Amino acid sequence: MYKKYLTKEQALQKLKHFCGYQERSHSEVKEKLYRLGISKSEHDEIISTLIEENYLNEERFAIAFAGGKFRVKQWGRVKIKYELKQKQVSEYNIKKALKEIDETAYYNTLQKLYQEKWESLKGEKNPFSKMAKTRDYLLQKGYEGDAVKGMLGDE
Repeated sequence: MYKKYLTKEQALQKLKHFCGYQERSHSEVKEKLYRLGISKSEHDEIISTLIEENYLNEERFAIAFAGGKFRVKQWGRVKIKYELKQKQVSEYNIKKALKEIDETAYYNTLQKLYQEKWESLKGEKNPFSKMAKTRDYLLQKGYEGDAVKGMLGDE
């Protein structure tokens, strides 16, 4: 199977559509360029054009990603930060994105998840096991250990 090679202009149009559809990180765009078979020498030029034309903005991506994962999947800050690092987002943009999460909404979500998990473990006889399962669930969702500890009353 042969690979169809694109011109720089064709690749730029494809990436404009790719970035216009939803916010993308720089690493996702680079990966797409590799998949399209674009030479490394043209990568930086295409990426800088996308940034200049405001198709690609890492700060905007980080804020959208963090807000979406918190609202939709109810992830905590730890998990969001980890995922943004996986996408090679800068530390500055990660901090900025995490600040955008409303503190009250964050605490209310943590409390709601705690209640739901606690209620789902009604059949659990051992209270320590019930507490451990609830704690592990909240930590797995990406909430900070101190916040979870406070929620469980282990202070």
